[in-house]
Amino acid sequence: MAGLLLISSFAQAAGCLKGAVVGGVAGHLKHHAVIGAMAGCAVGHHLAAQQAKKQQTSDAK
Repeated sequence: MAGLLLISSFAQAAGCLKGAVVGGVAGHLKHHAVIGAMAGCAVGHHLAAQQAKKQQTSDAK
């Protein structure tokens, strides 16, 4: 159980980092890199949480 929580937390952090990089680059093109990075982090975190939830339910089956 603790391993699953650790993996889930890591996946969400990784989603934030990936999203922040993509959002920062996209925002940089519009001169809003920091706002883009924050939005990208939020989206990446959300997507990673969804993916972890899907993986958890498929592992339970």
